[in-house]
Amino acid sequence: MYSNGISISVSDDEPDDLAGKINVRARRKRKKLGFRGKNELVHRFLRQLVKWWPVLLFLPAAGLLLFEASRIGRKTKPLISELVSPMKPDPILEKTEGNLNRLDPTTRVVGGVRERCLKLLPPEELQHPDIPMDKDSTYPINKMQYISERDTPYVEGNFALSQQHMEATRFNLFTGNQTLEQREQSFKANESAMVHCGFYSKNGGFKVSDEDKNYMEACKVVVSTCAFGGGDDLYQPIGMSEASLQKVCYVAFWDEITLAAQEAEGRKIGENHFIGKWRIVIVRDLPFRDQRLNGKIPKMLGHRLFPHARYSIWVDSKSQFRRDPLGVLEALLWRSNSVLAISEHGARSSVYDEAKAVVKKNKATPEEVEVQLTQYHQDGLPEDKRFNGKKALAEASIIVRHHTPLTNLFMCLWFNEVVRFTSRDQLSFPYVLWRLKVLKNINMFPVCTRKDLVNSMGHIRKAKPLTN
Repeated sequence: MYSNGISISVSDDEPDDLAGKINVRARRKRKKLGFRGKNELVHRFLRQLVKWWPVLLFLPAAGLLLFEASRIGRKTKPLISELVSPMKPDPILEKTEGNLNRLDPTTRVVGGVRERCLKLLPPEELQHPDIPMDKDSTYPINKMQYISERDTPYVEGNFALSQQHMEATRFNLFTGNQTLEQREQSFKANESAMVHCGFYSKNGGFKVSDEDKNYMEACKVVVSTCAFGGGDDLYQPIGMSEASLQKVCYVAFWDEITLAAQEAEGRKIGENHFIGKWRIVIVRDLPFRDQRLNGKIPKMLGHRLFPHARYSIWVDSKSQFRRDPLGVLEALLWRSNSVLAISEHGARSSVYDEAKAVVKKNKATPEEVEVQLTQYHQDGLPEDKRFNGKKALAEASIIVRHHTPLTNLFMCLWFNEVVRFTSRDQLSFPYVLWRLKVLKNINMFPVCTRKDLVNSMGHIRKAKPLTN
């Protein structure tokens, strides 16, 4: 018996035809639902694609970057364009060219007012400078005698030191063999002084031609420099007055190594022995294997090379002198009644601090510095960082001096200390200044004055040592 209601459920007992109809409907429903699902997946994919397309575009570029990064450190052949393109400019040379021929003054602020570091006379006054007359009677030393081989022969008249002794002390036929006793006596300044001061023997070396000797003997005021071992180029002096061009000798000392190096670069000496304003003096048979020591000869013994000169200005080869020499003499010597002017050290004040810096920078061996400082300590050199209210430590790339017996003695003593100990003249300068107590009128000018005097170029190349 059937009921009047319609049942929506299908039991297992229901007829197959009804079940079939229901199953067809169900299949039709499933097919429709499946189609809708695919569309939804497509839409979802498109939405994600729109959302992430920048990332997808970035992936190839990122892969290329990773590939290039993996090649870093591997040697690759240069491109043809790299081989034929011009070389990149050397920053050191760019700096050198930038400093060359600059005449602008160096200034500093004093008491809230900016002033020039080096106060020179006006140009019109430099045309007719008033050069002061020598007053030898005012100096504690009036006579100098230089020891020669005739005065102090080597052991029993044998002028040749043993090779071992020469290497140990660096004394040779140029310097003479200064004993410790002679060293001690040389610091005792009397009315006359007798001292070792290079050029001990005619066989000692540092030989120049007779023509160059005649030229140097005629000089009264000198600006000098040197470049041994092919180290530095020659920079023409600038900023001088007509009076200085007429009265001042500009002399550059070269050895044969430097001569060859400069000629290879096209810088040849003229028939008159000049390159620009510099008279080139070729030195042969340098007495030391250490080129730094050879450079101390023209630097410290200018009074020996220019026996009739009254004034001299030494300029290291790494600098271009850019001021009027007579104006410099007036500003640094005559105006302050000084006989020696030298640049104070810019970084340190104590010789003991400087010794540590020399060792740290490998400018000298710890052993030789220790020998020098031990001797100075035994002699009683104080650790004071001031001398007459100024630094005792000098930078010494510029030396301006009046050639008096006293300053000549000072330079000889300084040179002997450099030969005996280390070639770092900053270490021996305060010691000699302390020992030679009679030298008081010395002008230790500040670093900014030195910067006004020269254009700093820096060393171009390392000097070659002598091989024999």
